[in-house]
Amino acid sequence: MTDTPSAVLNQPFTLPCGASIKNRLCKSAMSENFASPDYGPNKRFQWLYEAWAMGGVGLSITGNVMVDGTALGEPNNVVIDGERHLDRLAAWAKAGTVEKTHLWVQLNHPGKQIPKTLARTPVAPSAIGFSGDLARFFNPPRALETVEIEAIIEKFAASAKTVQKAGFTGVQIHGAHGYLVSQFLSPRHNQRDDKWGGNLENRLRFLLEIYRAVRKTVGKAFPVGLKLNSSDFLKDGFSEAESEQVVAKLAEEGIDLVEISGGTYEKPAMSGRIQAVRQSPREAYFLSYAENLRRDIDVPLMITGGFRTAAGMAAAIGKNGIDFVGLARALAIDPGLPNKIFSGTDYVSPVKPLITGVSFIDRLPLLEVTWYEQQMARIADGKPPVPDRSVWLSLGQTLLENGMEVFRRRRA
Repeated sequence: MTDTPSAVLNQPFTLPCGASIKNRLCKSAMSENFASPDYGPNKRFQWLYEAWAMGGVGLSITGNVMVDGTALGEPNNVVIDGERHLDRLAAWAKAGTVEKTHLWVQLNHPGKQIPKTLARTPVAPSAIGFSGDLARFFNPPRALETVEIEAIIEKFAASAKTVQKAGFTGVQIHGAHGYLVSQFLSPRHNQRDDKWGGNLENRLRFLLEIYRAVRKTVGKAFPVGLKLNSSDFLKDGFSEAESEQVVAKLAEEGIDLVEISGGTYEKPAMSGRIQAVRQSPREAYFLSYAENLRRDIDVPLMITGGFRTAAGMAAAIGKNGIDFVGLARALAIDPGLPNKIFSGTDYVSPVKPLITGVSFIDRLPLLEVTWYEQQMARIADGKPPVPDRSVWLSLGQTLLENGMEVFRRRRA
């Protein structure tokens, strides 16, 4: 039958730039958090991404890769610093593109979303700090000068050029989850009164100029994607209506793929903690928003979050008109998931909530972040993941390796 999950999900797709993705299953970005001390990739990245490529995904998107070495989202991020790590980047790209798999680098700048242990005075569109519980984890930022904004735009373009030279097959601009691009888009965090702030046209300018600079650098045939919030889920934040306008504008500009997510670390919808994002009985988060986009805008769309069964993934493609299914945690504990689906297996993901039963611990986003990082580390070390690994054992390992400091310097 042509409408089996295997048949639906194993179809190739051609992007606007002309590049072809061999199937509809994509590994979405997850923080690996094991860069070398010089912020370069190492062999663990090669082994991890080769495992995902051999497991059958059509596209892998790396975890956060920073475009500025003075602005780290986490202590162990990879940083693109000219061609300093070109050989190691090339080895990573070669390993992650076996089996004709696409491997895109997610380019990011955290803005003010830098743990206070990593930046005394972070930068942001406006000198507005985080409110509520988050305030204690991040130092108050200062507003970027125009010349600094322009320099960051060029850093995105230069980083894209480097990874293209290294052999990666595309890039994704991270415009979601409260990082710098997301901060510029948000009226809550961007209250500038110059051409970079105010109305949506101005707040969009930073992202638009990044896209144009990257596209000019890499050319028309190299895939350039975007990860974007459907909404910040904050009453004075970036809204769905504004998000739709941003997607429409980027579609006009020729963006190759828009991955839909949502929320920030003030309101973490991307983690599934906001139940409103789940469109029951369908599996995926943000699916209704994506369906609205599909009716009005012709652009390739990817949805990440909430998928648990092969049937649910196929339904998003076949019935809801989405082009790609993004998978993250499921691939951290089952890197061979795509091939299992393509073999005809009636697949159900083993992903489940991680709970200790101690409420103040269970509320920490760190709990799940580190558990899944440890699973990825096992794959990167040539070991199989352990889907039933004790949450308490994981927490103990985290504290043993990092101490209580990890709770202050990390987030989901």
